[in-house]
Amino acid sequence: MLRPNTIGLTAFLGLLTAFGPAATDMYTPSMPDISKLLGSTASEVQLTLSSYLVGFAIGQIVYGPISDRWGRRPVLLVALALFCAASLACAAASTIETLIVARMLQALGGSGAIVLPRAIVRDLYVGRQAGRELSRIGAIMSFAPAIAPLIGGLVQIGFGWRANFFIVVAIGVFATVIAWRAMPETLPRAAQPISLANVWQGYRRLASNRAFLAHVGIAACSYAGLFAWISGSPFVLQDLYGLSPFWFGVAFAAACVGSIIGAAIAASLVLHLGLDRTIGLGTLALALGGLLMVAGVALRLEPVPSLVLSMLIYHAGLMLAMPQAIAGALTPFPDCAGTASSLVGLVQQTSAALLGAIVGHTLGHTAWPLATPIAMMGCLSLALWAGSRYVRTEGIRIGMIAEAEGPQLPRKAGFSFLTKAS
Repeated sequence: MLRPNTIGLTAFLGLLTAFGPAATDMYTPSMPDISKLLGSTASEVQLTLSSYLVGFAIGQIVYGPISDRWGRRPVLLVALALFCAASLACAAASTIETLIVARMLQALGGSGAIVLPRAIVRDLYVGRQAGRELSRIGAIMSFAPAIAPLIGGLVQIGFGWRANFFIVVAIGVFATVIAWRAMPETLPRAAQPISLANVWQGYRRLASNRAFLAHVGIAACSYAGLFAWISGSPFVLQDLYGLSPFWFGVAFAAACVGSIIGAAIAASLVLHLGLDRTIGLGTLALALGGLLMVAGVALRLEPVPSLVLSMLIYHAGLMLAMPQAIAGALTPFPDCAGTASSLVGLVQQTSAALLGAIVGHTLGHTAWPLATPIAMMGCLSLALWAGSRYVRTEGIRIGMIAEAEGPQLPRKAGFSFLTKAS
């Protein structure tokens, strides 16, 4: 049985959150080959990424409120089953249109693996403790984008692009078995009735909270910059600068090392500095990485090392800022953590899908369509942090006081305690 404050639970939640990066990064080295074999254009292949994010956005609207009503475990099992079935459909796709639709269905399942771990963390932790747990999960998850492109490049060379999706299916089945056998229910309160009116009111409540919106804005902008890289780098590094699928995987993995470094630093730093200062350091690194990428393109530095080093810094900033921003968004809402997690994911995935589509349609003979949006998102994240500090910290403080003074509600079967720290 997986229990709080154990490596087992953290590792499992990290595995779940790795579904999104693994399902995408595993086949990014194959994107040029998919374009050729399925007779499609680069922009059409980009739609397999954008449709995935659209599916994520749609799925996250549903999973959070439902899990607030029915619990985390049963909803997670349904999401994992859908993810596995859709991944098989991706592997069997014979046209780019089929692959686009299958990727959207894959995302509908995979979105549950993102929403529910965040809600589970909020069930068990609060404040800095939640930020540390999300950073630990992020550190584990960061190995997926570091390793997946390498594996994907090797699999592409040896077996073709379809084999990558079969590997994703195997990972999904493995996670489903663990969830079925070892994941208890973590929802700490008795189930509440659900209706469209209640769901809509919950979203309105969240959308009217300025602290929530500020945290979500930081998380969304930083993530959109990452997706600009995921969307554009396969074509820039392979088609423009001539890297093979394998060496693209090496370059992509090298940039992802920044995520591992940033998550490891955040996990130890957040308890000492708090959420706000850790977010500030992260957004500073985001802006620095983006501006260095623009400078590298403008000065015509050695392209591949320049792009990879800049993105490594951006990755580190992302894992310093984004988990803490998500923790800050969820902290004031213990009674609807699933719904709050859904709205965070919806805004993140929608903004990333839009920016990814723009990058796909503007790619050409230079790296400017890749570097410019990354720099813009990094600088915007820093500006949001600097301009909303009072609103965010005050919102978290009020939310934690309200929770501490609120009535104790009956708990469901499962974990019998919450771990709380300010």
